[in-house]
Amino acid sequence: MVGLNDRKVNYILDADIQAFFDAVDQDWLIRFLNHRIGDQRIIRLIQKWLKAGVLEDGVVTVSEKGTGQGSVASPLLANVYLHYVFDLWAARWRRQKAKGDMIIIRYADDIVVGFQYENDARRFQDEMRKRLQEFALSLHPEKTRLIEFGRFAAAQRGKVGLGKPATFNFLGFTFICSKSRRGKFVVKRRTRRDRMQARLKEIKEELRRRLHQPIPEQGKWLRQVVTGFFNYHAVPDNGAALAAFRHYVTDLWRRSLRRRSQKDKMTWVRMKKLADDWLPEPLIRHPRPSDRFAVKHLR
Repeated sequence: MVGLNDRKVNYILDADIQAFFDAVDQDWLIRFLNHRIGDQRIIRLIQKWLKAGVLEDGVVTVSEKGTGQGSVASPLLANVYLHYVFDLWAARWRRQKAKGDMIIIRYADDIVVGFQYENDARRFQDEMRKRLQEFALSLHPEKTRLIEFGRFAAAQRGKVGLGKPATFNFLGFTFICSKSRRGKFVVKRRTRRDRMQARLKEIKEELRRRLHQPIPEQGKWLRQVVTGFFNYHAVPDNGAALAAFRHYVTDLWRRSLRRRSQKDKMTWVRMKKLADDWLPEPLIRHPRPSDRFAVKHLR
């Protein structure tokens, strides 16, 4: 966020590695691990774990590639793999080949790279594709996008008669070019609509299973769910999404309670009081990234 707001970023490469956890080359992974781990007993243990296979519907499937997505060690092994395949290479590319400003953001296999110049972005994308192919990986042809994004994107698109700058998704948020009340460029984050809808669907299904639980038990569970959602998504400029989530959870709870009996008259007035008793308020809980960055970095 600090880089997007303060650096000269005009283009964003939103890179998606196709089926990353299933495509990791295990031989390359072991070679990378040997650079970091001197104890061969640990290496052999990891090799056995990779060859253990996955149990689905009573059938064990063993694959010669991949790290078994969903397992405990997969995120750690993914970071080791991409550290050698992408991080070191991208940092070297920025030092040696980038003509303008450039920022690199990666979390597991989610990668976002910002550029000052479009030519840098296109050259990086082409060379990144070749780099990944050397290690059995590939960019998703449909999900990988190069978009105009940054403080000058709106002005540039306006000159040629195009609409607002495109948005991109990263770690559960949609990133949007916007302006503060004083007219200064800012990047705003909104909870991804599809992620919120998926979470609400899970809550609806769980409420069906808890249909006949006492209201206090349902309330305690819903409080934990909403608090967990807020703990992650309660970032600046995302208050509307928090309020919407709480409203939809309240409505789902009201509908669930009304299914208990045909004579039930759970009005919105009663439901609002019940929600106020059990559900946390939609308050922003995180500081702005620039404030957090200023605390950690004296400059």
